[in-house]
Amino acid sequence: MSLSVHACTSELFIPMLQNLAQILEKAKAHAEAKKLEPGVLEGLRLAPDMFPLKRQVQLSTDFAKNSTARLAGLEPPKFPDEEQTLDELIARVHKTLDWMKTVKPSQLEGAEARHIVVPLRTRTLEMDGLPFIQRWALPNFYFHVTATYSLLRQAGVDVGKQDFLGGV
Repeated sequence: MSLSVHACTSELFIPMLQNLAQILEKAKAHAEAKKLEPGVLEGLRLAPDMFPLKRQVQLSTDFAKNSTARLAGLEPPKFPDEEQTLDELIARVHKTLDWMKTVKPSQLEGAEARHIVVPLRTRTLEMDGLPFIQRWALPNFYFHVTATYSLLRQAGVDVGKQDFLGGV
């Protein structure tokens, strides 16, 4: 049995983004119930040198859409990083989901061998599709989703492992 690139990317990213949206919805309800000032949850950090929650969400969506686009040979859609509120972050996740659902499995056929180029701040990342998925796309995506979950859990939002995993 062969494993498709679509199964290793979109079929993982989409349900996790749906879970992320639900976690953010719970965070919004928590903030409203506790009468938290706007920006409190969005600005949470695990450590002073880590990105705040809002950036963790932005990066989660970026790794899903940008990695999928590159693997499909498409120009990644650009989303400006302007979200400040939980509502705006939830909307960004849904916008990403909407775009992700437009990528057909056929567009990812053969992508495991496609040469991927990612411009970074200080260098350019270049690798073929399979190592890109294994060593860059998935680890980064899960890192930022997990950081978001951890920040909210630590802040007292009623989320648990089942919220992270979704309907497994």
